[in-house]
Amino acid sequence: MNNKKVIVKTEKLSKSFSVGGKQQHVIKNLDLEIYEGDFTVIMGSSGAGKSTLLYMLSGMDKPSLGSVDYCGEHITDMNDDKLAVFRRKHCGFVFQQIHLVDSMSVMDNVISTGMLIGQKQKELKKKAMELFEKMGLSEELTRKFPAQISGGEAQRAAVVRALINDPDIVFADEPTGALNSAGVKSVLDVLTNINNAGQSVVMVTHDIKSARRGNRIIYLQDGGIVGECELSKYVSGDEERHERIRKFLEGMGW
Repeated sequence: MNNKKVIVKTEKLSKSFSVGGKQQHVIKNLDLEIYEGDFTVIMGSSGAGKSTLLYMLSGMDKPSLGSVDYCGEHITDMNDDKLAVFRRKHCGFVFQQIHLVDSMSVMDNVISTGMLIGQKQKELKKKAMELFEKMGLSEELTRKFPAQISGGEAQRAAVVRALINDPDIVFADEPTGALNSAGVKSVLDVLTNINNAGQSVVMVTHDIKSARRGNRIIYLQDGGIVGECELSKYVSGDEERHERIRKFLEGMGW
């Protein structure tokens, strides 16, 4: 029996789009529970609905049918303003597309997220610099504008932005896709560390090395969950873990 607290729950979650006059069903009647303190990884082939699911779990997108509850609160029925306040307080999001504001410095991009919920600028800058350092980003870089830094640096800055409000849950959509090996490790290490400290993480990835950081892997196919793999918390150098995930993914047809 699982005694973990459910932080996000979906019931009969569905999402469809109209393409050429026909309905394309991306997510179909999906029931899912995300547990507090878990590092949940969502995998599946291209077009399986991974990013669509992530956006609905975080309140960034609304389902066509079904519901999403956050700690018992029905977020599906919230209006846009209430949902925006909810996300700022409870959720962090790392996008595939980085979405840093070009007219603001890297530091201002990060701290503006905290200022929206009333945090003090001085405290935010201190917290941001601690996170930037963990990401291997210099103080000089934080004064630059997004166009003046590399794509990998921008992605790591976007991770800092997602973490600045100490969210209950961090949603990450392919957060390491544009990074070199050093950047991948720094991002995954930070996500692992915040998870070990109690924050929940839900990450979409196609990379088995990234998936190793999770303690639960959900596999999507044709808009539904077709398999799950439960693991212990990540420990560096656990080759048995890698082999178990590989066999699970092979069994899913990955």
